[in-house]
Amino acid sequence: MEKKEETAYRKKQTAETEASITDFYRTMGISEPVCAFGESVLASLEERFKGIDETAEYNQMKVLKAMQDNRVSEACLLGTTGYGYNDLGRDTLEAVYASVFHTEDALVRPQITCGTHALALALMSNLRPGDELLSPVGKPYDTLEEVIGIRESRGSLKEYGVSYRQVDLLPDGGFDYEGIRAALNEKTKLVTIQRSKGYQTRPTLSVASIGELIAFIRGIRPDVICMVDNCYGEFVERIEPTDVGADMCVGSLIKNPGGGLAPIGGYIAGKKECVENAARRLTSPGLGKEVGASLGILPQFYQGFFLAPIVTAGALKGAIFAANLFERLGFPVVPNGTESRHDIIQAVTFRDPKGLIAFCEGIQAAAPVDSFVVPEPWDMPGYDSQVIMAAGAFVSGSSIELSADGPLKPPYAVYFQGGLTWPHAKFGILKALQRCVDAGAVRLQR
Repeated sequence: MEKKEETAYRKKQTAETEASITDFYRTMGISEPVCAFGESVLASLEERFKGIDETAEYNQMKVLKAMQDNRVSEACLLGTTGYGYNDLGRDTLEAVYASVFHTEDALVRPQITCGTHALALALMSNLRPGDELLSPVGKPYDTLEEVIGIRESRGSLKEYGVSYRQVDLLPDGGFDYEGIRAALNEKTKLVTIQRSKGYQTRPTLSVASIGELIAFIRGIRPDVICMVDNCYGEFVERIEPTDVGADMCVGSLIKNPGGGLAPIGGYIAGKKECVENAARRLTSPGLGKEVGASLGILPQFYQGFFLAPIVTAGALKGAIFAANLFERLGFPVVPNGTESRHDIIQAVTFRDPKGLIAFCEGIQAAAPVDSFVVPEPWDMPGYDSQVIMAAGAFVSGSSIELSADGPLKPPYAVYFQGGLTWPHAKFGILKALQRCVDAGAVRLQR
């Protein structure tokens, strides 16, 4: 190739490369105005994203050190069948979790089916008839209402003689310390603290604020068990609730700590007695942690946990992008575009069902799996109203993957989370915005 022709070829290749992302977005249904608006928002987030990357690097080293200190080996990836006695990989993984969360012990099992199951397991194994459960942060997530017995359900804690009371947060999202002081009594055995907002528009709790709350409770009742629902919060900060006094941290592996690879599972990390109680409830008295075959699932658990800090960082960038995008368009968002982040969930309030539904349709259309289907509101088990959910995921229901959902009731807020990579999270948000614009739920402004 002559020099003149080579120069022209390189210019053509450069032009194609520079235009490729815009062209791709256009072919995938993103209009030029939506794309340009997104880029104008991103221009202001460079320093914010740099901070996220620094936290991800710190947490990556924390996980790596835990794996090295606990001598993770190729043999740990093999798994067991049957009873699962002497499962090296399972036991080592639980030691890795305990190291990362700085706890005495951990239970990390595929037999824990979801986050609600993990929370129910932690509660039911550490509470006895006559005990009282206290939530000092208001109503827990919808699916726990039947676990507790707030809504009548067979097998609830209420049915087994465990009472419940709650203290709502103050209007500004702060703790009602005097109300908590009054609620704590001789029957209070366990305090449950939900870190994330659930289907509410309250602030997510920082690890520091959780530590302050636990210290206050311990000043009144030193013997009470403090449990934190850590779902959606792992690796968002450099420390976890167990670093500030929580007796148990509980979560799902198809959220942050599974790194998008774990196909099922949950964890409980905390004090040895609390974890052992949970193990005996999961399996059987007398058996506890000694049984529970890992089958062929350990490579996904290990590798997912290893990748989790970086995957969480991508999802966090997506949440911040969504907050700034929709806030600039005039919609209430929680957290707002500049607040510090303590989980990966972003709430956007549309105040009418049209925007909520359109947003979820856009997220579904951006998915790698089932992008061609249209999500519809339906009566989901465990919820008191119809819920619309968008999630075209490799793992069914995985909310560390790009997903969005919300109850079809006022204030018609959508809850967006996930994205295994930042580019996919970005595209999903643009696609959701585009669908809202097309549906007339959003009017674009520059």
